[in-house]
Amino acid sequence: MNSSTPARLIACLLPFALAACATQATSTEHDAAAADAAEPTGDAVAPAPAAGNGLLPPVPQPPERPVAPESVTNPDLPLQQRVDAFVDYTATTYDVDRAHIRRTLAQAQHRQSIIDAMNRPAEAVRQWHEYRPIFINQARIDGGIAFYRQNRVALDRIAAETGVPAEMIVAIIGVETSYGRVTGNHRVIDALYTLAFGFPRRAPFFAGELAQLFALEKAEPQLDILALKGSYAGAMGLGQFMPSSYRLWAKDGDGDGRRDLLTHLPDVFASIANYFVVHGWERGGPVVARASLEPGREPFQPDTLDPVHPLSQLAARGYRPLAGEPVAEGATVLNFQGASGPEHWIAYRNFYVISRYNRSPMYSLAVHQLAQSIRQGSGAG
Repeated sequence: MNSSTPARLIACLLPFALAACATQATSTEHDAAAADAAEPTGDAVAPAPAAGNGLLPPVPQPPERPVAPESVTNPDLPLQQRVDAFVDYTATTYDVDRAHIRRTLAQAQHRQSIIDAMNRPAEAVRQWHEYRPIFINQARIDGGIAFYRQNRVALDRIAAETGVPAEMIVAIIGVETSYGRVTGNHRVIDALYTLAFGFPRRAPFFAGELAQLFALEKAEPQLDILALKGSYAGAMGLGQFMPSSYRLWAKDGDGDGRRDLLTHLPDVFASIANYFVVHGWERGGPVVARASLEPGREPFQPDTLDPVHPLSQLAARGYRPLAGEPVAEGATVLNFQGASGPEHWIAYRNFYVISRYNRSPMYSLAVHQLAQSIRQGSGAG
């Protein structure tokens, strides 16, 4: 489960698809997200607000994943020179055999269709009332309920171990890949090679991910990186993990000595939960509260999703949780256009953690609401 601009905080991305942004309302929807707003893309994000001015400390996060050096990504350099620099960088950084890297890259293919998809003009940003039905609909809810019931024992075990609710894990899989039905049909090596050497704007990130793919193969030798299929941004499996996320945070869910996020559900469940834990999930903590905004007050538009605002500060700006909604210290606010008019939400730490999978706040709220519907429909305790 790539976001620095306010627009990325307002919507997940149009109907292409991501590799860690959203799901597939269309077969490509998930890739666009991965490319622009999702967990894996590693865009430079707005820095978390420093504690001060009454703000609370931000949620601690893991270190940023490395990007490839300019010697690999500078488009003014000849392609072969950049490829040679990539081989040196990957071999030195991850102790991978140079000859193996060269043999593998020689079989990678530049795919212009991937560049075209990345350059596709953005459509008008969807409002919440337009975005929500893509992911919160009866078919996706019913699919999630069935998936949960089929895998309840394994899911409940991971939930008990990690504190990440089973229905949240299911909702991520539902939004990302429609419960494993749409995981991508691009060769991962082609996608990352194309974007590393043919898409200068994001080359540092994607070349870094290509290097991580070789490191992942070394850690998980059962993977054939020439055969791996995924999104056009290079994300893989039911949870659409980029190579760095797979390598750093995937878990062996059943102790068989492997981490298989492509087909092995115990590993998928454990890995999605671990991704949340690593990014600060709070066991039993609330996600959001529906809120009111005092009439006549201007909506507050925070620069980031960091839950650093005390509730007293939000109350001073006119925001208060509705009666019966959860309350916790440390939050931010969301202002969406719903089907019946403006909606206001107070978002807590666990909402921020969901947004580390995909930086779009609408994605995060959709995952949460889908999880709630799955929980209610499955009779989870």
